[in-house]
Amino acid sequence: MSGPERPGPPVGDAGPAGGGAPEEVPRARRRRRDPLAATLIGVLTLLLGFALAVQVRNADEAQVLAGAREEDLVRILDELDGREERLRSQLAEQRAALRELNGSGSRTGAALEEARERAATLGILNGTLAAQGPGLTLIISDPAGAVQVSDLLDVVQELRGAGAETMQVDDVRIGHSTAVTGSAGALLVDGTPLRSPYEFVVLGDPQGMETAMNIPGGVVQRIERRGGSVEITGFPELVVDALRPLDRPQYAAPETD
Repeated sequence: MSGPERPGPPVGDAGPAGGGAPEEVPRARRRRRDPLAATLIGVLTLLLGFALAVQVRNADEAQVLAGAREEDLVRILDELDGREERLRSQLAEQRAALRELNGSGSRTGAALEEARERAATLGILNGTLAAQGPGLTLIISDPAGAVQVSDLLDVVQELRGAGAETMQVDDVRIGHSTAVTGSAGALLVDGTPLRSPYEFVVLGDPQGMETAMNIPGGVVQRIERRGGSVEITGFPELVVDALRPLDRPQYAAPETD
């Protein structure tokens, strides 16, 4: 018969040799530590991504473009091209407007200047403006009172034919409609009586006018045959300041659109 049974070792106690149960404990602890490491790695990854995003956001344009994708670069380039085209178009419009303004201003200024010159020319020719320039004086002495109306008219016509641009006699301006009337010794120009000697002040080429007046058989020799004399003197600068009243038309008026 067998003797009484001896109690065995308590269930769950570790044997002296370190059996299978004690080896399972470190593996469980490692499984519990794996999720924690994964969480830490994820947090670090997020932090690293955030840092990279901040760095990219704060980087200059060259770094941003260097890191951009090809399609993004193409889009950016298209946008820049479009913006450049718009700016060029606006610049061209502004330049065209500036040229138009300058051109209109120049045309207006040129037209005004031309109008002033024409008005001055007409004023000198009509005798409504004073004038100065080279010319001569022609003094007719008539001690016998024999100079005729036709003599004065011939003097005026000869001077005009020789290039006289404007003239006056005894402070009376000679115009296109000037009338010489009266009789010998009592000559009138536009109704103003003249007294000998009759002094003409003429603007034009002095040499040319003097040559024309001294043509043989001309008006100067005819006046001398009447007992008068003619003295001609050229000057580099003379002033014709006698003015004619401005004639106002009674019936005619400027044409209106």
